[in-house]
Amino acid sequence: MTRHWVKQAISEIEADFQRSADTHLIRIQLAQFPGIYLYLKDESTHPTGSLKHRLARSLFLYGLSNGWIKQDTTIIEASSGSTAVSEAYFARLLGLPFIAVMPDCTAKRKIEQIEFYGGRCHFVKHSSEIYAASERLATELNGHYMDQFTYAERATDWRGNNNIADSIFRQMQREPHTVPDYLVMSAGTGGTSATLGRYIRYQGYDTKLVVVDPENSVFYDYFQTGDGALSTHCGSRIEGIGRPRVEPSFIPAVIEEMIQVPDAASIATILWLEKILGRKTGASTGTNVWGALQLAKRMRDNGEKGAIVTLLCDSGERYLDTYYNPEWVAQTLGDLSQYQQQLENL
Repeated sequence: MTRHWVKQAISEIEADFQRSADTHLIRIQLAQFPGIYLYLKDESTHPTGSLKHRLARSLFLYGLSNGWIKQDTTIIEASSGSTAVSEAYFARLLGLPFIAVMPDCTAKRKIEQIEFYGGRCHFVKHSSEIYAASERLATELNGHYMDQFTYAERATDWRGNNNIADSIFRQMQREPHTVPDYLVMSAGTGGTSATLGRYIRYQGYDTKLVVVDPENSVFYDYFQTGDGALSTHCGSRIEGIGRPRVEPSFIPAVIEEMIQVPDAASIATILWLEKILGRKTGASTGTNVWGALQLAKRMRDNGEKGAIVTLLCDSGERYLDTYYNPEWVAQTLGDLSQYQQQLENL
């Protein structure tokens, strides 16, 4: 019975994948950067609205194939929101109970989406507490702790199979510059940057992977020092990216360069980007685009032409109470005018 259920569960997830189209690659040509093309891989069009839909699918398949997930297994995940939304979706698809362990400051809209898919939320005060709380719940409920921070890079097939890297390079085949000069990615678990970096090397591309990191995250310092014991007591204010500790899925050896991005710059960028796209995006997209624009300026200054690809991770509609609320921004991040001016003067 267990083997039959697992077989059916995997078949159900694969069928869901076949019902989902590939995500769009949006080209932006800015007059300030002649001959330099910026592309946004729009991951907000997944059924659960974010890049984490890919990760959740991979983690469920990984857990099922390893024998960790069985019929009636309670799924527990440590998540600041988007991964939990996507995992709640797949848990409902398989008829499994789901619990998301998250900081109590998580965006209200994400909490509502988790509950919409039948999941429930277990709140902790500080982001550093999510790991222990998840492990404890898994033990108490005889459930399975998905542990995206450990298994993200292991669960994804980085060699191809229509992963995000494979999709990007296929979609670039008819563009003016078929091979991007840069891929720009922010890190939450580090799983996506690991997939991109490994794929670039495996395929022999000259593309450089640049990872951008927000404030209150240890990834940038870890990349510089190699000290895996680094930690901070403050959580990232850019939901979904940045970590207070070095996560096992973050692989620095596949990264060419890292750029630190001030949180205020990320928010200024999504407000600037809204005028260009006519739509709102999440703050991690602002982090990505700010980094991409720094690289575009570098290319322009060096007289280079080419392409830069980054990710539109999720929709800004999830963050109307925070990143798109002027009062919240003023109280949390202060004055954005310095970065807004830089964006106007590109």
